[in-house]
Amino acid sequence: MQKGSLQGLGFGAGVFYVGERAGDLDNSFFVDGYTRVDAALYYERDKYRAALNFQNLFDAEYIEGTQSRISVDPGEPFTVQGTVSVTF
Repeated sequence: MQKGSLQGLGFGAGVFYVGERAGDLDNSFFVDGYTRVDAALYYERDKYRAALNFQNLFDAEYIEGTQSRISVDPGEPFTVQGTVSVTF
């Protein structure tokens, strides 16, 4: 928002889609695709900024990567991260 009582308030969103993919270089197994939604809300005034980032907003369960058939890396669950910053 650029004017008015909400000046400095902003937001954003992102949708990440990853299709089905091979789990190893030999293509011996496949990992299901997934869709993840992230969002952000921030307030910026003068040199200060406060933000909240919401990752995996709908708590989708997914596999982010694999090392082998017996070792898979699950994606992060719903996460909220807050930050405060000052610009010099």
